[in-house]
Amino acid sequence: QVQLVESGGGLVQAGGSLRLSCAASGSMFAINAMGWYRQAPGKQRELVARITSGSNTNYADSVKGRFTISRDNAKTTVYLQMNSLKPEDTAVYYCVATVVVSITSHEYDYWGQGTQVTVSS
Repeated sequence: QVQLVESGGGLVQAGGSLRLSCAASGSMFAINAMGWYRQAPGKQRELVARITSGSNTNYADSVKGRFTISRDNAKTTVYLQMNSLKPEDTAVYYCVATVVVSITSHEYDYWGQGTQVTVSS
């Protein structure tokens, strides 16, 4: 069983910063990628940022230049540094890990429980 534990959400004023963390644990053969999605009220869940095992990254256009995704050396924890936050960044942020649980299995996406980020104007 793979578990993802997120932390770091909260309330911040526009222009401020927050750092989200997501730690993966459990039985894993490999983590191919980790990332962050977000979902605002009444909107679809959208990709914010993603980092692969080869350290390739991609970002939503709306966060480029403001958010940075990174990973620890063990590659089991992913971070999202969010700077210059805007009210439109307000959403529940979800961590996702694309995991191969054994050498003979396919990869599956596992999701965290979500953490609220609220940016006040």
